[in-house]
Amino acid sequence: MGVLVNNIANDKPRRPFRLSVKAILIVAVIVITAVGGDQRLFAVTNGLDWDAFVSRFIEDYLVTHPDVAVRAGRHEFDGKLPDWSPAALKKQGDWLHSHRKRALAFNPARLGEHQRLERDYLIAVIDGNLFWLASAEWPYKNPMFYAEALDPNVYVTREYAPLPARMRAYIDYAKAVPIAVQQIRNNLRTPLPRTYIDVARKVFAGLATFYEKDVAAEFAAVNDAKLRSEFATANAKAAQAMKRLDQWFESQRAHATENYALGPAPFLQMLKDTEGLDVSIEQLQHIGREDLDRNLRALRVACASFAPEKPIQECIAKAQADKPEGGAVAGARRQLPLLRSFVVANDLVSIPGPEEAGVAESPPYQRWNPAYIDIPGPFERGLPSVYYVAPPDPSWSKAEREAYVPGEAPLLFISVHEVWPGHFLQFLHSNRVSSKVARLFVGYGFAEGWAHYAEELMWEAGLGDGDPGVHIGQLQDALRRNVRFLSAIGLHAQGMTVRESEQMFLDLAYQDIANARQQAARGTFDPAYLNYTLGKLMIRKLRNDWTGARGGRKAWRAFHDKLLSYGGPPIPLVREAMLGPNAGPPF
Repeated sequence: MGVLVNNIANDKPRRPFRLSVKAILIVAVIVITAVGGDQRLFAVTNGLDWDAFVSRFIEDYLVTHPDVAVRAGRHEFDGKLPDWSPAALKKQGDWLHSHRKRALAFNPARLGEHQRLERDYLIAVIDGNLFWLASAEWPYKNPMFYAEALDPNVYVTREYAPLPARMRAYIDYAKAVPIAVQQIRNNLRTPLPRTYIDVARKVFAGLATFYEKDVAAEFAAVNDAKLRSEFATANAKAAQAMKRLDQWFESQRAHATENYALGPAPFLQMLKDTEGLDVSIEQLQHIGREDLDRNLRALRVACASFAPEKPIQECIAKAQADKPEGGAVAGARRQLPLLRSFVVANDLVSIPGPEEAGVAESPPYQRWNPAYIDIPGPFERGLPSVYYVAPPDPSWSKAEREAYVPGEAPLLFISVHEVWPGHFLQFLHSNRVSSKVARLFVGYGFAEGWAHYAEELMWEAGLGDGDPGVHIGQLQDALRRNVRFLSAIGLHAQGMTVRESEQMFLDLAYQDIANARQQAARGTFDPAYLNYTLGKLMIRKLRNDWTGARGGRKAWRAFHDKLLSYGGPPIPLVREAMLGPNAGPPF
């Protein structure tokens, strides 16, 4: 589960930009940048200089990441893909290092309170980008580095412009695909881990199918003969390029490895650079195991009431057997209005706008993920979000396909996670914050931590009226995230095998075999998927510390509104902003 961050990163009423004093300052920053930039010039800058620096940084970032710009709603970048040549990637890294130094050179004493936080936020964004680009070398190791940029769904399903205009944008995108595919092949070092090959084939073969079927069907209504001819040629070449890439991945299978681990030191560096955490493997293991044990105890209590005298596996099976009528998509559609009403009735958090989310079946290239939500970026206006639910893989056995479809209660908490009050509500808030950095960059730990925290919050607030079957649904999701947490540590820092991770999902999270297989594989190419539990635990600790002197439960809404007002920086930054410099440990 997750969010397609349609702003920058896994991300996200705006005032028009005014060409006044700020415009002059932007020009000054450009000139300083062009000549190499004497750092002393930045040491005496004031708040207006900072605002100009942020604006220039974002504009330059969007030029380098046009796919991010398009998802954010900046459609002057339509049809463009990033340059993934080694020279361009090196230039991108040099630019990030340079702008990190420039951000650090701003004197915090000369900035306002919100600008000081924004400065730290932007430096954290740069550190995260640099980790994946340079330290982890993801462009050269991990095919999933390229997956989101190559997703053309924005042109196909997001009605930001008339269909012919989106078709022209898609044609430009399709023309860029063969070049991108060649860069991917040139960049990736072989041999590749087996799980990387598996997911790459699912994504890139799925994209080829998406081009040929879904995209062609969507644009079939366009009557312009010239445009249709140009589309047919470009789309066919893009599909062929993706098929060749898929075949290339399959050709690597004979030499596939199990060498997916980051290693202990890089794994901890990932947490420091992307989430602002300085922590040891032992600390991580302790807090993860402690939360797992807490949820296992709660599961035993719930099962004692829901299925007395039955083993846990049979209790879970009984809960899973209650499938949503009409399938998961139909079930999710029924759940969303009920969840929104519950949030309002229980005064849990503000809903800052009238937007709603639709529900649909996931496209083929996204079915490695059971569910996710596609949220329009902060520069879009009046466009719907779509909550996607993946059907079972048709290649699985009948029993595996049936087991994969979530039961009514587990689906309820998937809907909580993705929509009310999870990702969808969080981005309603982040899309409205005043900080440009906060609108565009929402971090993994904050986004997934909030959405996972929301599941437990809804149960605590009374969703399900104490029904143990509903509680089991919430606990199934929590246990899956607990095992993700421990698997991420094991796979990348302790020599765990994929098979051992699968077994842990079966034994401790009570997953079906298809989900266990999928979850263990994801841990190899998504080492940060421990952020679901990690973020949840940091938010719970922050809530307890902040509300303790403010009325406890009565202060929940105020806490949630304040938390979401920051956008989505690393949670330790939010903790310091809310509690002061002596905020104490984050978990």
